[in-house]
Formats: sequence, structure tokens, C-alpha cells
Amino acid sequence: MSKKYHLFEVYGIELEYMLIDTATFKVAPKVDALLTKKNGALTSDIDNGLIAWSNELVAHVIELKTNGPTKDLDNLSEAFHKNIIEINSLLKTENLKLLPTASHPLMNPLTDTQLWKHSFSEVYELYNRIFDCKGHGWSNVQSTHINLPFFDDKEFEKLHAAIRVILPLIPGLCASSPILEGKNTGFKDTRLEYYKTNQKEIPEMTGLVIPERVFTKIDYYSTIFEPIKKAIAPKDTNGILDHHFLNSRGAIARFDRNAIEIRLVDIQECPQADIAICVLIIETLKLLVNKHLASLSDQKGWTKEALFAVFNPIIKEGENYEVTNTNYLQLFHLEENATVNAIWKHLYKLAKPTIHASHYHAIETILNDGTLATRILKAVDSDFSEAHIKKVYSKLADCLQTNTVFSV
Repeated sequence: MSKKYHLFEVYGIELEYMLIDTATFKVAPKVDALLTKKNGALTSDIDNGLIAWSNELVAHVIELKTNGPTKDLDNLSEAFHKNIIEINSLLKTENLKLLPTASHPLMNPLTDTQLWKHSFSEVYELYNRIFDCKGHGWSNVQSTHINLPFFDDKEFEKLHAAIRVILPLIPGLCASSPILEGKNTGFKDTRLEYYKTNQKEIPEMTGLVIPERVFTKIDYYSTIFEPIKKAIAPKDTNGILDHHFLNSRGAIARFDRNAIEIRLVDIQECPQADIAICVLIIETLKLLVNKHLASLSDQKGWTKEALFAVFNPIIKEGENYEVTNTNYLQLFHLEENATVNAIWKHLYKLAKPTIHASHYHAIETILNDGTLATRILKAVDSDFSEAHIKKVYSKLADCLQTNTVFSV
């Protein structure tokens, strides 16, 4: 059993990146070659000091994550960046590099997808049999995961209540997937548009993305885990899938490690932006958990349907969506209709005194110039030619290498 921590005592952050061919710009299913090069022999996990590396479902995505729980968010951007520089230098001899953002703008998932073929592959093969993982929602997605600890049911209740009410606003802060197959999809957060129906064959797994109103471990098992187990059983005849792994809501309870994992954050152009977003979300959650905004009973009162009604249009419109549900706005001490951008500006103002100055630039760029999706579309302008899209995304790859925030 892993050590249990109290609320906001430690954090776990995971960042996913895609490997691309420098010459063709296509995704490169060569994470196994990268891990072999680093380790001397193929392994699925590498301990690299503060940061660990591991493979994912598809062979072109690598995950970088804090190597166990960390108390220090303010130096994480630098730690992740050091690993990115190292990975890019290892990839250089293969004519490959890392590309940021939540989706590759030109990938054809039907022809370009290769699943990870090594360790854990029987799980991935079963997933592929059930869901056919050759779609954008499976093979063209990179996200940031935020893991937050809870000590017991009392802390779980507070944390889950706060996370549920903040989830709808997340795409309006960090959408970064506006282009697929060379076209403007019309969604700022196309990754989340796919996320909603990705596992439609077994709807119990994702639910309505926003988790149900469950605030104890026992209720969570009976309301969320048991229906998932029941639904998957006919397809998982050998019992190899774990309910923690199968739960695909936008925030999932990991009772195996006493944490809640937030999964709705699109990855950005560089760790500076990723960690700044994580910090703003975490500091906002502290305001809710500590009842500086709404009471616990007000937070708990929100149904998944009511929260989904706020969330769904934000996937499309991002920070520009105007929230008109006055009860929802009152959770954050706002009295009248406000755009998602205005809500985040308000929350940032409240949280800023507890945020380290190193995060200001990234947060303020997002709040003043728009989500990364908005900035990408502005940079592409009306030229969706392959050459121009590559040019814009090459600048994003440069931002990743230098850990600088993208501005247009």
C-alpha cells in the first residue's frame, strides 16, 4: 500500500508527447527505440531522477511524469524541460523530435496508428478489440494529468466535490486541439469532443465525463466501479482489466493510491505553460475545498447532468463561451453572466497571492491572448495548407525545446 497523504500535501503531474519524423512531420511509432537508446535495453519505464518516462497505448506517444509524489510544483517546469532536451537529443540521430499539443494536426489515424507491442500489450490488444483504437480519440491524443491526494473519506468528499464543479471550465483554460487532418474542426478542444464518445461501446466507462455525485469510497464502488465491471465482464473473459484503469471519467478516483486524477487538461506547447495551468487549477481547488467560495453542500448539490450542460459548449467555444447559469456562477462569487475567460480571470485574481511569480507569464498569456487553441488558429489564419500548418506547429516544437510560451 502506498503512503497516504493529506489534501494538497503532494502532487503528481503527467505530460504526454508525440514523436514525429523531422523530415515528413508524420507521427513516428518509435518510442521503443527511444527507451532502448536511453536504457541500453528495451523497458517500458525509465527512472530518470525527478522525472520518469514510460510508453503509452500507441507507439508514438511518450509519457513524462513526476517520479512519485512531489511537494514542489514551482521547479517542475524546469525538471520536465531538462528531460525534453535530453529526449530530443537522443531522437536527433533518428531524425525524430517531440511535438507538443493535444493532437497532431495532420495525422491520419487509420493509416498512421501503431499500438505499443511490448509489455502490457495484452491489455492494449483487448482495448483495441473492444473499441478499435485507430481513431483520433485513441491514437491522436496527448494530455496532462493532475493527481491530487486525499487521506480518507472526509478528504475525498471535499476534493471530489471541488473537482466536479471546476471540471466544466478546464477546456476554456487549456484547449489545444483545434485542427485535425488539416482542417479546423470547429472545436477548440477536439480531444474532449472525442473523449465523450470514445468508449460508446461500453458507456459505463466514461459516463457523462463529469463524475456522479459520490463522496465516499463505498458509494464510488457501487455507483461507478461495479457497473463498469459488470459491463466489461462479457468482453474481458480472462479478467485482465482493472476497474481503476477502465474508469474514464474526466476525473477518476484512484483508491489504490488515494488520489483523484484529473484528465481533462489538453497538453500545451511547453512545460512552463503546463505547470502554470496545473498550479492555477490546484489553487482554485484550494479556494473551493477551504470554502472561500461555495459551501461544501452547494458544491455537492450539482448533478453530473447540470455540470455537463456547462461543460459541453465549452469544448466547442473554449474561453469565449458565455456561462448564463447564475447558480453555477454563484459558486465562484460571480453575480452575472460571464465568459469562461472572465471566470478564469476572476479566479486567477483570487488565487494569485498564493501562486509563485514564475507562473504569471504563462497564465496571463492564456488569459489575455486566449487558449493555445485560439493562438494556433490565429497563427494559421486562413491558410490550412499542409506546408503552413507544419510551419506553425514547427514553432510549437521550438517552444517545447526552449520552454517558451507561444505567442502570435
